[in-house]
Amino acid sequence: MQAFTVHTGITVPLDRANVDTDAIIPKQYLKSIKRSGFGPTLFDDWRYLDPGAPGQDHSQRRPNPDFVLNQARYNGASILLARDNFGCGSSREHAVWALDGFGFRCVIAPSFADIFFNNSFKSGMLPIVLDAETVSRLFAQCQAQEGYALSVDLQQQHITLPDGERIAFDVDAFRRYCLLNGLDDIGLTLQHSDAIKAFEAKHRASQPWLFA
Repeated sequence: MQAFTVHTGITVPLDRANVDTDAIIPKQYLKSIKRSGFGPTLFDDWRYLDPGAPGQDHSQRRPNPDFVLNQARYNGASILLARDNFGCGSSREHAVWALDGFGFRCVIAPSFADIFFNNSFKSGMLPIVLDAETVSRLFAQCQAQEGYALSVDLQQQHITLPDGERIAFDVDAFRRYCLLNGLDDIGLTLQHSDAIKAFEAKHRASQPWLFA
């Protein structure tokens, strides 16, 4: 898993509340269990004017010019501003994989659905909860200033705005440790690989008939 320490990136405002996981990545794309390849279908129904299907060349589809991700000023965006209850709906990890595949490293919102929030940390994405008033202020600044970029420092737990102002945020200490060190559940387990190997060797020696 990619570690998250400090990230600076163009910020894009998705001014909708209750964005569910079916909107983030529609159900027809959930057949694959690979973590890659979902970026082109992020926000599929909002992003394109024609319907999409697995396996097609999405570069040939008609983009919706009114959708914020299709606006040239937000090209290369890697930080997403969202409203309340982002990531609600079904518990699909693909939603985080699609955001990651598009290039997002961080989502800032007043609140997140619990399962999406947990899945984000396990996939190397940082969800940041800020109060609604602060998020609205960031929306206003982002919409008013082209090229608006935020710098997110997980080590120091603050966001630096273009004018130098810093906004503090809190992240659970264990989740922060995992993100800073790029550790998902498998990575955490492999930290104990020597102890696991020692246990397996002892188990094989004490009960060899199980391994015949």
